[in-house]
Amino acid sequence: MRLQGGALRLTVYVGESDTHGHRPLYSEIVHRAHAAGLAGASVFRGIEGFGASSRVHTARLLSLSEDLPVAVVIVDTEERVRAFLPELAELVAEGLVTLDRVEVVSYRGRDGERPA
Repeated sequence: MRLQGGALRLTVYVGESDTHGHRPLYSEIVHRAHAAGLAGASVFRGIEGFGASSRVHTARLLSLSEDLPVAVVIVDTEERVRAFLPELAELVAEGLVTLDRVEVVSYRGRDGERPA
């Protein structure tokens, strides 16, 4: 797949302790994105944050949280990302889902080759 130029970035903000079945929710999202053939997905663990519940979660030593904020970021063509949204809607009961238009400058694997 060639990914260059205009694309869509899908970001899903959830809690680290959120689950789907017996798997962490962020992991389920990544595996489903992979199965859907999306270009890639990355998970970023926050060190502090709050959401709709207004409860602050932090990784500071004096108040360790087991529910830190997590962001799953996926970038692909608009068509492919939008096709994934219904599957995502079934997974994310609580959290925030955003879409941003982005420009892909480079997309290469570790060996320097562009993905097929």
